Amino acid sequence: MQPPNAVNEDNPEQLSNLEERLFEWLRRSDFETVAWSTAKAAKAFKVKQDQIYDALAAITKKKPKNIQIYFQDGNLHVAAE
Repeated sequence: MQPPNAVNEDNPEQLSNLEERLFEWLRRSDFETVAWSTAKAAKAFKVKQDQIYDALAAITKKKPKNIQIYFQDGNLHVAAE
């Protein structure tokens, strides 16, 4: 699945372009069943893993009611709506 494109908003409360694209990708994917892979996300978005970690952390701050990250059976899982 290719990451979706999004328009960057200059409002600091809004998600950045990468955050918005990552959030939409999370919503469309099934990382509740399939374990999350930061390395695969970084490759899909053509960015460094640290940028994915930063974007994921920012999403949890900016949209806390729309994302859940949890650890189960040795794997990280992400649910977004």
